[in-house]
Amino acid sequence: MGFSDDAIDAALREVVLGSVESVGQVRRGPDGIVARGATGATGRNDRYPSIYVGLDARIRMQIGLTVGDSLERTERTTAGFDLAELSIGEGRDPDAIDTARLEAILADANVDLCVHLPFEQVVVTPVPEINNAIVDYLSRLLEWAGGVGAEKAVLHGTARNPHDTDLRPRFADQLTSIASAGDDADVELVVENVGHQKRGYPLSVLGDLARETGTPVCFDVGHAYMEDGTDGIDRFLSSYGDLVSHLHVHDARSRGDTHLPIGAGEIDYGLVAEHLAGFDGTVAIEVFTDDVALLRDTARRVETALEADE
Repeated sequence: MGFSDDAIDAALREVVLGSVESVGQVRRGPDGIVARGATGATGRNDRYPSIYVGLDARIRMQIGLTVGDSLERTERTTAGFDLAELSIGEGRDPDAIDTARLEAILADANVDLCVHLPFEQVVVTPVPEINNAIVDYLSRLLEWAGGVGAEKAVLHGTARNPHDTDLRPRFADQLTSIASAGDDADVELVVENVGHQKRGYPLSVLGDLARETGTPVCFDVGHAYMEDGTDGIDRFLSSYGDLVSHLHVHDARSRGDTHLPIGAGEIDYGLVAEHLAGFDGTVAIEVFTDDVALLRDTARRVETALEADE
């Protein structure tokens, strides 16, 4: 979950200590200051800019926003957050993205980048030639993502027919190949639960496949609730919570409303916190609004719940 031990050790060895000049978020723990989004501040590390530590040397989660494929939304909404999750490869070729502008937006907002791989493209079919083409295309997207410094790439856990058990070993092979391409690009692949959708693997099946292949999980809390309610969230996190590296957070209602600000729906985020208290991975708020006040309120609610001491 979160950063590798080697990255953390290296960051701790090279941490730059100084006076606080500009800080996005500061927390005072019993042993010192934890700062994120800081410049010239206690806890800023120039070689590992996405890892912020304080004198207590605790690593904190990063909270950001999903922004679709819009650079305009990225520029308009992400200031004050830690990351932007940009959708790529669905409606247009990523080579058409103005990478210089993207990098300038990220630098100005002082945010890191994650990407979301195509929503509609399934991971596996019964046809080997199609499967090979899927891996090739996603590998190209991952190479592009690595070139612009993305940390993680989200992949929907889908199949042409998720109820066809013969496809599951092929899905595992596909997932392994795509994750390997991510490793080559220095991008962590995370597989997302979409079992409430027609082509999505059910929660328990996806968890087993992620465990089998050693693939980190993007746990979408709202999707899990829509698939199997509070019990589904509880069961998945009880069995596979250690695989969760990235979260999609939003609220939902059983009647079908989803991607709501947290507090506007029925999801018990206290239950999520029971399993993931002290979470040190990445979090993307997936609320479909440009109302920054609502987005920041959801960020505060998530932060309060998940950054409680274990």
